[in-house]
Amino acid sequence: MLGLALAAAEPATLARPVIVAPAPREVSFGVVRGRVSDGTVRIVVKVGQTTAVDVPVSDTHFRFELSLPPRDLAIHVTAFDATGNSVTSTVTPVFGLPRKAYPTAIISTLDTYLSGQIRSLVREFPGTAAVFVQDLRTGRGAAWNARARFQAASTPKLGIAIELLRVLGRPPAQGTYLAGRFWKMLVYSDNKAANDLMGWLGRGSVDAGALRVNATLEALGLRDTHMRGGYILGTATTRPIPLRVESQPPYFPGWKHSSAWDMARIHGFVHRAAAGQGPLLRLAGHFSPADGRYMLWVLAHVADPGKIDRYIGTRSDVAVLHKAGWILHARHDTALVFWREGVFVITVMTWHPVEAGSSSDILAGRIARIALRRFENTPPPSTRAWRLPS
Repeated sequence: MLGLALAAAEPATLARPVIVAPAPREVSFGVVRGRVSDGTVRIVVKVGQTTAVDVPVSDTHFRFELSLPPRDLAIHVTAFDATGNSVTSTVTPVFGLPRKAYPTAIISTLDTYLSGQIRSLVREFPGTAAVFVQDLRTGRGAAWNARARFQAASTPKLGIAIELLRVLGRPPAQGTYLAGRFWKMLVYSDNKAANDLMGWLGRGSVDAGALRVNATLEALGLRDTHMRGGYILGTATTRPIPLRVESQPPYFPGWKHSSAWDMARIHGFVHRAAAGQGPLLRLAGHFSPADGRYMLWVLAHVADPGKIDRYIGTRSDVAVLHKAGWILHARHDTALVFWREGVFVITVMTWHPVEAGSSSDILAGRIARIALRRFENTPPPSTRAWRLPS
């Protein structure tokens, strides 16, 4: 009988916490959510080795909002019972993004000061350039030549990524053929990986895959962007951000081309999708918030420094999630730039009649630097606005 009494007094075994969000191989805006078993009286959440939460609990469900640094992280959730027994669950890798960068409704507004600075920098460039930049917290931004069409180089690989996730209906499983091709296409801008994925989309035909990508871009309203074949081995104020053609560089209609406006919108769409918002989630097929968070996680690892991140990428609070492209006459970069107070989207496209080189990268870096400085000092918002397509 004594043995039975002792057994009855022993605490029930705790089950490991279930972490619902974030998920591995995704970005996170800092929300950690899940559930613990009955008998849990305390929860500790660590980001790496740093304790972020240590609180008593009386419910089996938990939700915490954390400040995450912009890098790959391991998040550990530990549940304790009344006798001090504990169990831990871990999710990794998760790429941290600032809570203030969570997508929100914006009013698109021309920032005349930033516009003047961009115009001056573009005029110093020895070729043709196009720029679109916008703070995704306030809507303030500027543009130059944003609807001009450029030879697109590798930037439309973003469209291939979107189409693959839409058709697949989920992020590709880790270690699979599709996951490997997806990573190589975006992180290393591998042309063969892009062709392989278009071939997969086209059931063996790269051209058919390109047509599928074009159809999805058209459904998103991205009419300045077009794919053909494979690769060679919001709302606005009374002064909206201008979307004009100031100077049209030569390009080949019907081949790969895009504009700064279209590339910026793609990044903005993926940012919104990561929070369950925007047109990507309305596409036929299935593009989910998890797809958006996975795509941003991959872009956070792009191995192509020295462009938009040229001057701002050394800051510990800055993360540049970008996709660049280059051929002999054209060099482009397009990105979401996150810092502790928010996020902005930026696209810089350039063309040179002889060779687009380091001057293109320097221009992208300089524009990103002045945009970040400007957006870090937010002026009062305008009170008059009208609506533009988002």
